[in-house]
Amino acid sequence: METCIIVSDLHMNYGHVAAVDGVSFDVDYGKVFGFLGPNGAGKTTTIKVLTTLVHPTSGNVSIFGKDVVKNAREIKKRIGVVLQEPSFEGNLTVEKALDLYGIMWGVAGERRRDRARELFDRFDLAELRSKKNDELSIGQRRRVQVAREFMHDMDLLFLDEPTVGLDPAARRTLLDYVKKHVHGGLTVFFTTHIMEEVEYLCDEMAIINKGKIMAIDTPAGLKQKYGGVKAVEIKLRGAKAKSVMEIVKPLAEGSAIEIPAEDTIRVSSAEAQDMLVKMIQALAKNSVQIESVSVNSPTLEEVFLTVVNGGS
Repeated sequence: METCIIVSDLHMNYGHVAAVDGVSFDVDYGKVFGFLGPNGAGKTTTIKVLTTLVHPTSGNVSIFGKDVVKNAREIKKRIGVVLQEPSFEGNLTVEKALDLYGIMWGVAGERRRDRARELFDRFDLAELRSKKNDELSIGQRRRVQVAREFMHDMDLLFLDEPTVGLDPAARRTLLDYVKKHVHGGLTVFFTTHIMEEVEYLCDEMAIINKGKIMAIDTPAGLKQKYGGVKAVEIKLRGAKAKSVMEIVKPLAEGSAIEIPAEDTIRVSSAEAQDMLVKMIQALAKNSVQIESVSVNSPTLEEVFLTVVNGGS
């Protein structure tokens, strides 16, 4: 079986409020599935259903080929979960907290110590091992929270905004460690508000808004489908951008025109590729030489905003 998670017509209601409204998607084994959306979109509620913390109002959810309601205990033994809410043992040192977590999961003594040593090194926790969790910063606590989940073996890991509070170096360390385990067969369900993390880590992504899935594809596929070409930038040779505005304006009517440098003109348009051809032809006809042309690809953040705001 290739599919790790199957969600079909999932509904989760809180009173008369539909937090999740007919969501369906699949996640293959050994992949990172990004689950994105604005605050209140239904991401955390979906994760709580998938991790057996709450029962769905209706719909079908299976993990490892097993129903999450009927087989919750069995599924819990094979998953790891890092939720948004802080979770730490305040009076325990970092070292004891990791060791306790390993004991809870039944990890044998020597193997538990070896794994803890690896995590101290990979998550830069060695200098913190004797400190109590109450003495740590928010970012340090987050690193401990994520690191301890790797004290046990798992087939599926849920990461709900795991890099909140982390500096760029710590974020990259965490993502690299996750990616290493994905290469070893781990499946990851991942939420974040940082689009660079999605592009770096995710094989596929879904965008949810107001409890409904708005789009599912690879990051590149969504950029191609929803992003289009956003802007054309032309750098002139031996001429100033202001001097060609009378040539460009009639072609770019209704489009945003900028002059980012005195010899450069940028036109943003939904039909930017056609605009590029027309501008080159018009400038050549008027004997204006071109130094270079560049096309700016859309960012994943632009795609995300387009989808959430109902664009196509």
